[in-house]
Amino acid sequence: MRASENPVTDPTVPDRTTTTDPAVLRDIAVTVAEAAAALARRRRPEVFGVLGAAVAATGDAVQAKSTPTDPVTVVDTETEQSIRANLARLRPHDGILGEEGGGAAATAGVRWVVDPIDGTVNFLYGIPAYAVSVAVQIDGVSVAGAVVDIAAGVTYSAARGQGASVTDTAGGSGVLSCTTVTDASHALVATGFGYRADRRAAQGRLVSALLPRVRDIRRIGSAALDLCMVASGRVDAHFEHGLSPWDWAAGALVAEEAGARVRVPSPDTPGEAGEIVVATAPGIADELEAVLREIGAFDPVP
Repeated sequence: MRASENPVTDPTVPDRTTTTDPAVLRDIAVTVAEAAAALARRRRPEVFGVLGAAVAATGDAVQAKSTPTDPVTVVDTETEQSIRANLARLRPHDGILGEEGGGAAATAGVRWVVDPIDGTVNFLYGIPAYAVSVAVQIDGVSVAGAVVDIAAGVTYSAARGQGASVTDTAGGSGVLSCTTVTDASHALVATGFGYRADRRAAQGRLVSALLPRVRDIRRIGSAALDLCMVASGRVDAHFEHGLSPWDWAAGALVAEEAGARVRVPSPDTPGEAGEIVVATAPGIADELEAVLREIGAFDPVP
């Protein structure tokens, strides 16, 4: 074997532990996210059985976070531990920011931004719309990521400048592309709500103002999946206030690489301050953003 054929000694083969090649980072994100999804998928019936939240509420499997209605489960914690362990092995020099474990708040350099279960309330109740989200950012900008729909076993992934794709449980794959809708009044728009009562009230007023101007509103319960639904054409747009980086870091890149116009908070601006995340099919981006601006959706939500 020639030296150039040996991946150990070939200088043209990137070191997967240090490379910033988006394609390599995308592969790592998919590997880590799919392993975490498999763990969460297995653990849910072990922890909650078939009765879901009714059982969980009587034990130690669920705790409250920001408010009594904002839960974290033992499976969230275990899944993030799995992600952190795999990233420590595969990318030992990178920072990690996770929803449950915190970590690298600074945006400079390379950091992985992970949500072990996005859509924990759905997970708790057995509603099949929850996901693992794993993204890698360089200086606060997502360059690769993967979102795994845990219940469906579907993986969405993207690498900056290289498009977005979806892989199903049978191994089939396809390229993601937004819808071709050109009239905002025909748009199916996904959104979500925070856990604080005052924020929910403000978000409810925005939805009330928007609803007569679009086809309809969907509230799925997972921002990561909403953004991937924009990418796959299952909805035409998504907007939401107060998301944290782990909620959008992977999904927003998937949507952007599928052709959506995407707005996310600045790397130096915390999502909890009330900024909006927007992903819109390109044919309605100008019109829908004008509507959102008219109803005040671009103003920070308290």
